[in-house]
Amino acid sequence: MTIIQCQNLVNQQQQPQTILPNLGLVCITVSQQVRFKTITRTRYLKFSLAERESTLRQLYQHNLQRLHDALTFCEQNQIRLYRMTSNLFPMNDLEDQIGENLLEEMADELGKIGQRAVALGIRMVLHPDQFVVLSSDSPEVVQTSINILSRHARDLDLLGLPRSPWSLMNIHGGKSQRAEKLVKVILQLPEAIKSRLTLENDEYAYSASEILAVCQEAEIPLVFDAHHHICHENLDSYNDPSVATMFEAARSTWKNPDWQLVHISNGETAFKDRKHSDLITDMPDIYYQAPWIEVEAKRKEEAIAHLRSCWLMGK
Repeated sequence: MTIIQCQNLVNQQQQPQTILPNLGLVCITVSQQVRFKTITRTRYLKFSLAERESTLRQLYQHNLQRLHDALTFCEQNQIRLYRMTSNLFPMNDLEDQIGENLLEEMADELGKIGQRAVALGIRMVLHPDQFVVLSSDSPEVVQTSINILSRHARDLDLLGLPRSPWSLMNIHGGKSQRAEKLVKVILQLPEAIKSRLTLENDEYAYSASEILAVCQEAEIPLVFDAHHHICHENLDSYNDPSVATMFEAARSTWKNPDWQLVHISNGETAFKDRKHSDLITDMPDIYYQAPWIEVEAKRKEEAIAHLRSCWLMGK
């Protein structure tokens, strides 16, 4: 790491801070320390019922241990925010109910992980995949999306994590110009889902101001993503006044402002490049007031370490 790489971030710190944001690790490490196994649906369905149970049992047990490993890694590296992979327990929503039954059987093991996270002070969150589209015109897609969220909510319940935005499930708005539909669906969601649900602005369908209006009407928090915002609005700086305005507006949607979570990423080849860079070298000034930041960079834990080093240089 060079001084030049840190200079943007050092310059942004207007004054030394004694309390810096908690930085979050997203799913895996760039090293092999935090990795999970999965299986394709095609391969799984070729197995007999007995083979399916044996395969999933081994896979789930492996991933449970890796989840413990993730908490250990976070503890050792002083990371207090961890985004779990949305594919932690694959095939647990199929009609054969094998995965679902195995998770119920492993409830005690799951509960111990949640208890350990609480004891370590590590916040665990989820970002369900892109197939969750609550604003779809198709009733089948909406129902499938709700089923996916129900599965994740059940997993969080088994982990013993609270039904609150502390253990949030974050999704995008989905199909554009369907804000009214989105609000209606959210208001009808089961409590296990709605109590944890957050929405995030994106680069195409929903601007920060549009998704803010949805969050206000549905009474759920907004996870503000500054890079999505500058791409959507075609801005040239993270310190455009609208960034701070949207950050503060997003904070108002959190009943507990100390739980506000935001995302940071940088463009890979240019400022407004939608592809994520290896490290974070530029960040909104206002983000130094964020209590929790998920670091969406390719180099994962190295990006977190880079940010911390830059902040220390600014002190």
